[in-house]
Amino acid sequence: MKKILAIQSNTLSEINVETDTTLLLALEAQKRNYEIIWYETKDLSLIKSKVFVDGKNVKFFDKTKHFYKVKKNIKFDLSKAKVILVRQNPPFNMDYINSTHFLDHVNIKRVVNNPTSLRNVSEKFYSTNFLKYMPDTIFSKNVREIYTFLKKNKKIIIKPIHEYAGKNILFIDRKLNIKILNKYIKKFDHVMVQKYLSKVKEGDKRVFIINGKVKGAIRRLPKKNSILSNISQGGTALKTNLNSRELKISKLVARRLKKSKIFFAGIDLVGGYLIGDINVTSPTGLPQYKKLTGINLAKDFWNELEKLK
Repeated sequence: MKKILAIQSNTLSEINVETDTTLLLALEAQKRNYEIIWYETKDLSLIKSKVFVDGKNVKFFDKTKHFYKVKKNIKFDLSKAKVILVRQNPPFNMDYINSTHFLDHVNIKRVVNNPTSLRNVSEKFYSTNFLKYMPDTIFSKNVREIYTFLKKNKKIIIKPIHEYAGKNILFIDRKLNIKILNKYIKKFDHVMVQKYLSKVKEGDKRVFIINGKVKGAIRRLPKKNSILSNISQGGTALKTNLNSRELKISKLVARRLKKSKIFFAGIDLVGGYLIGDINVTSPTGLPQYKKLTGINLAKDFWNELEKLK
């Protein structure tokens, strides 16, 4: 009997062969004799209590060109899958939330990450469980509170709660422009406001967590005159190790994530502080780690996943 891996993600054409973690996970799955059904959130339907997708039966290749082939289009009952990977990019909007409700109806044990947990574990808000390991941080949409926070900390970073990949981040180191801030809050609603850490110029550390275990890390260095370390924002991946404080924080977060039924996550540290980005929707960075260390954490991912009961 065939083992089916269903992957919920973005369009196949959006895959970056050099940097895409989902592709690395899919290639390892194929080595373990999984057939792959690829689909997008728009392909989900619930019919007579069963969740179907209008997906694509895909074969992937470890090549920079022609890296996949669509074998056939297929209407597929997700309950027939052995594993479902939820790997579409944020933003975490109603489309994303609705897809997790669909997946709650699929009665299989291995949906990664757990759809209920994806709704409950806000990528920014979840960090409030670890505030003592973070730079001074508030969550608010109150302009007066943000102004008071700026007066106290002199330099601050403002982030939308549900954005990703370093998008729409504000750095403020002078008088607050109330008009700009009001427009920003009107667009993004509540925001995360954090004391600026000058160490960010030396990069951040992306830590990989699989099944409650800290598996490795890379350092991401921002490009010149930038504070954004994300690879998608021009950051450069470098080999690194975690010091004792960073490892302590990472293990604390890893244990809590496992209790929250999050199997795969990436967390970010700057200067020994957790900076509040706990990536659970579509963690990235495994190809960069493989390139730098020679270690393919996709193997660890599948080893850990296949022993789950």
